[in-house]
Amino acid sequence: MRRPPAILGSLVAGLLVLASGGCRREQQAGGRKLEFEAFVPTYNRYIHEWLIKQQTASKEEATALQEKLATAEGEAKTALEARSAGVNRELEKWSFRLALGDFLKLASPADVPADLAWKTGMEQPEIGDPRAKKGGTLRRYIQTFPSTISSFGDNSNNDFRAELYDYIDIPLVNIHPQTMELIPGLANEWALSADGRTTYFHINPKATYSDGVKISARDFLVAVYLRVSDNIFNPYHKQYYREEIAQIAMYDERTLSVSLPETKINAPMIAGSLEPSPPHFYADYGPDYNERYQWRFPPSTGAYEVLPKDIVKGVSITETRVKDWWAKDLKYYRYRFNPDKLVHTVVRDESKAFELFRAGELDTFYMNHPEVWYEKSEMEPVYKGWIERTTFYNRYPNPPRGFYMNVRKPPLDDRNVRIGIQFSLNWQKVINVLFRGDYQRLNAFNEGYAIYSDPSIKARPYSIEAARAAFRAAGYTGEGPDGILTKPDGTRLSTSISYPTALQMYDRMFAILREDARACGLDLRLDGAEITVDYKKTMLKQYDMSFGSWVITPPVPDFYQFIHSLNALDAKGNPKPQTNNLFVWGRPDTDRLSEIVRTGRNVEEVRDASWKLQHIMHDEGFFAAAYTVDFIRLGSWRWVRWPDCETTRFSPPVVLDPHEVFVLWIDEEIKKETVAARSSGKSFGECTRVADAYRAQAPAAATPPAPPNNP
Repeated sequence: MRRPPAILGSLVAGLLVLASGGCRREQQAGGRKLEFEAFVPTYNRYIHEWLIKQQTASKEEATALQEKLATAEGEAKTALEARSAGVNRELEKWSFRLALGDFLKLASPADVPADLAWKTGMEQPEIGDPRAKKGGTLRRYIQTFPSTISSFGDNSNNDFRAELYDYIDIPLVNIHPQTMELIPGLANEWALSADGRTTYFHINPKATYSDGVKISARDFLVAVYLRVSDNIFNPYHKQYYREEIAQIAMYDERTLSVSLPETKINAPMIAGSLEPSPPHFYADYGPDYNERYQWRFPPSTGAYEVLPKDIVKGVSITETRVKDWWAKDLKYYRYRFNPDKLVHTVVRDESKAFELFRAGELDTFYMNHPEVWYEKSEMEPVYKGWIERTTFYNRYPNPPRGFYMNVRKPPLDDRNVRIGIQFSLNWQKVINVLFRGDYQRLNAFNEGYAIYSDPSIKARPYSIEAARAAFRAAGYTGEGPDGILTKPDGTRLSTSISYPTALQMYDRMFAILREDARACGLDLRLDGAEITVDYKKTMLKQYDMSFGSWVITPPVPDFYQFIHSLNALDAKGNPKPQTNNLFVWGRPDTDRLSEIVRTGRNVEEVRDASWKLQHIMHDEGFFAAAYTVDFIRLGSWRWVRWPDCETTRFSPPVVLDPHEVFVLWIDEEIKKETVAARSSGKSFGECTRVADAYRAQAPAAATPPAPPNNP
């Protein structure tokens, strides 16, 4: 999951880098021993005991439900029957998991079923352009320097981790960014069990880390240990492995399986998203992990690595292409990851970054903001074709950008206030004034997931009358001399907006919203902060409303991490830190529905639950949808080349950002030609293209279920 937030921190003493045969190896610095072997039986016992507790609780609930059903009637009986069916399903899940045995299992090759139908995924189209050239440097900017480059642990869930890991690392299987079908990753073959719960994987014998060490099936088990041990505070992974994975089994060095608790749609994709961790690199893992590994980049499974010398704190981070990368000649990867280096330079001010781009010091620049596209790009480098502009229409689901309301904070604990706030936000004015009408209003959380999103839901429009009516229903019947509504006891209708100040337009945007909200009787207090400060405040749930935008990977939406009660409150009833439930919301019906979306066995079941959740979120009003856009506008110096071939037009379509699939390349000859043209004033002619080859190819939505009748 990606979001504009946290950042990174200091290099470990004793780190040895040895150059041997072109390979980089990290040497053990502290004389520790990785405690993986001791961890396995302890963790297996913990999972077994946890499953027994869950099974016992489900049995007790099943008995209680049967007793209530004996006398229930009407709607109460229907609700009890629905819950009873859910509990029976949970009982079956607990029985299945207990029958599997150890969570981390060391099996033998003979345990792999002989009748599996193995798939390779090699029938999908190529990704990228055969004309792509290797070499050169791609220079981009980041607004803040990360506080760690660790892939897990404190502050690792920051926006820059995508550049280091999410876009680079190779999981067991990948998703084709055009067809959304599975393609090989670290595994060159995979097969699904007869019951649809277990996926078996053969690791490609060529697969190695960037330091040349072979990738083993054992490394996937080690990855669990590193993320769930008590050496780090990592509630997300602890919960994920315990609840969403039933077993990880190793059969030999190249063969493993991942079992899910229930049959799910896209089971091989979910199971295949796991990644390994190199045991030799984590030999010093212990209670001081966050400090010891804060600036150590692990050997990569992907095409790029970060060398110690290329971390210039507060200034830049450079990624270097692994010359002997194991997948460099394989289909789906051979025309990608082309530049030799990716340089990320810190430029805190967006206007300064644009000037660096204009001067040729940065190679690409986002031009989605109308002021950049229509005004700032009216310049000689564009007129003469040294910089080329492209509008690329993608097919990525709309990130849920908007206000995340903390329902534990007054007055946001009142549904009427939340509804009133939605009517008080003049997003259409923001779109018309700041974005020149090019953007669209976002209507719902998890919009744009084809059949899993309900197109009938529409965002509440700005309305002074409707807003004041909702506020009156919440008890705000008076009005102060400044126009802000009040309760009879004098309580003002006031709440704050927390947001990162990284983008200059935010101050203007929230000024518009605040002014129009005052006409509705609402006092919006602006609480902007530097991006790292805002992120930490968000993760600690120290806000009234948080403005943000999260990216949820398709093809299925995700509600669980955002609204399930397990991610809302801790054991003491306080808002649970370090989770993505920014609403601090929890309710039995939304818990169950979000579980179904996460564990649904078929398309219809997931679609129905997803639609119901969208309606509940809309009706309860704790997410105030802002705006969205279905294109990306990008400027790039003409030496940055983009695909234009039969299989890839500019970029595969199911991407949030064309950079993330690495299909571009640097043409050094064109760069020399362009540099010479700048000196002589030569023009190549203005180049502004529209890449809309995929715009009309979005999958058609199937006939959906009827919308639920929610209050």
